[in-house]
Amino acid sequence: MDRKEFLSLIGMSAGAFVLSRCLQGCSAAPGQAYPSPPTNVNFTLDLWLPTYSPLNSNGGYVYYDGIIVARVSPSTYIAVSQYCTHQGTSVVFQTTNNNEFYCSEKGATFSSSGLVITGPATVALQQYQTQLINTINGNSVRVYS
Repeated sequence: MDRKEFLSLIGMSAGAFVLSRCLQGCSAAPGQAYPSPPTNVNFTLDLWLPTYSPLNSNGGYVYYDGIIVARVSPSTYIAVSQYCTHQGTSVVFQTTNNNEFYCSEKGATFSSSGLVITGPATVALQQYQTQLINTINGNSVRVYS
């Protein structure tokens, strides 16, 4: 094999690899699973702790054990599964977009209750119940299923 044939073979191999990745698109590889939404959820976040201080402001959010908890108003908190149902990327909370959750990977948006607004995601985020609790140290937010 001469140099020209060798370089041609390498070029075709690289091209075939790139083409196979493009044809695969956004789908998960066989056997690949994205994080499942947490079940049997029951935890409390103490808002006076620095870790959870973003929840002291409207629009603030934190991640906790696969769940994103966000503050919508002084007495309203929402919680849904953290990972986009399309590719498993962490979603973010956006108050500027009507309190929606947004996936930066492919642009999927979800309502504050986790319902799909725009794809490519087709499955809703798991929603969890929240409860604001007044404590001696300040406020806490309970998240439960």
